[in-house]
Amino acid sequence: MHVASFAHPARNVEVFSLKPGSTVVDFGAGSGAYTFALAEVVGDPGRVYAIDVQQDLLRRIKNEAHRRGLLSVHTLWGNIEKEYGSKIGGSQADLVLMSNVLFQLEDPQVAFAEAHRVLKKRARLVVIDWEDTLPGGGQSHTRVGPSRKHLFKKDKAHECAFHARFRFIEEFSAGAHHYGLIFERV
Repeated sequence: MHVASFAHPARNVEVFSLKPGSTVVDFGAGSGAYTFALAEVVGDPGRVYAIDVQQDLLRRIKNEAHRRGLLSVHTLWGNIEKEYGSKIGGSQADLVLMSNVLFQLEDPQVAFAEAHRVLKKRARLVVIDWEDTLPGGGQSHTRVGPSRKHLFKKDKAHECAFHARFRFIEEFSAGAHHYGLIFERV
């Protein structure tokens, strides 16, 4: 089962208040489900930077974007757990998305600081992550999502955002088993 089937990328992107021509950064782009949904909204005058540490995933995103004719998608190999690790210039982005990535990071606070660095003043940070974990079905019994001890809880997201100088704007329903939070860079 694919994570995106739980989080509804296209529907969630509607909540982000993006305009055509916006510059968006997808931290931990993974399979690109959000990257493609974002690209559909910002269009060709906009830019969507898909950042990930896994080069094979970035190749897949690049190929799929080309296949779909999404000219706004740009892939960058980067590490959001390092200062300047996203390789995006300071105060460049209208929105940073961190979806289903925080539970994987050793130092998520650095990712929040990196998001703050790349965002324009009053621009938005969107955090979507697992609210709970699901036992797998079928014969494999593979769990879907992170283990309970690795969940990145909402209160932790609020704490990290506050320390990185973000102001909470709103919470939204991000789909089954996920929470969605929107913050503003101050």
